[in-house]
Amino acid sequence: MNYLEKYFYNNDDGRLIHKWIHYFEIYDRHFKKFREKEIIILEIGVSHGGSLQMWKNYFGEKAKIYGVDINPHCKNLEEENIEIFIGSQSDRKFLRELKKKIPSIDILIDDGGHTMKQQIVTFEELFGHIKPNGVYLCEDLHTSYWLKFGGGYRRRGTFIEYTKGFIDSLNAFHSEESSLKVNLFTKSVHSIHYYDSVIVIEKREIEKPQHLQFGNKSLEARNTKKSMAKRGIKKIKTKLAYYTNYILRIFKLPGI
Repeated sequence: MNYLEKYFYNNDDGRLIHKWIHYFEIYDRHFKKFREKEIIILEIGVSHGGSLQMWKNYFGEKAKIYGVDINPHCKNLEEENIEIFIGSQSDRKFLRELKKKIPSIDILIDDGGHTMKQQIVTFEELFGHIKPNGVYLCEDLHTSYWLKFGGGYRRRGTFIEYTKGFIDSLNAFHSEESSLKVNLFTKSVHSIHYYDSVIVIEKREIEKPQHLQFGNKSLEARNTKKSMAKRGIKKIKTKLAYYTNYILRIFKLPGI
């Protein structure tokens, strides 16, 4: 049981936290490197404020935590090192104004309304505001399969379907087609992690991949067109020599 799980199970007197249990392993795996550092955290979706307190406890007093929620009463949940902005995550104008008010983000957690539009708009507006070595996490992606949230299995426009394009962008350096080009995502993302209901994107400045070879060849190359052709010619020469010698033996002539 990691630190976050222990905090959660001992939160009897704290503000309400509602999480799927398997999330805590994911959080700790990707967030622990930021603990006790001067970082900026933004969580979309405040609810009762319990998770904001959990992050404050987990990351330590050097962390500055921001929350966003559409419910104006959430403003009352502010405390030291926790500041809350009121607005809709599907409102591009609000998110653009938010970027002017808060520093670049180390960790962005989208635990907001979970509709397809909200998740897509939040990613498009805020992903670029995450620092070059920061982390983006969006949870409750199972709503991409829930009809009432605009989801559905392989339904066009769901956030899950939207994120599948990230895989292509991640590999765009290797594309031989003009329809897949290197973009900002390609140059700024190190890895994409999919879990049950969660996607995590870890950022890092990326250069065009290189491949090198060191050491000596120990096996002859096989199955190439050139090597196959050489083996074919060798077989023909061997057979030709065999039949030539056979004929010469019949006529009792010197062999070759």
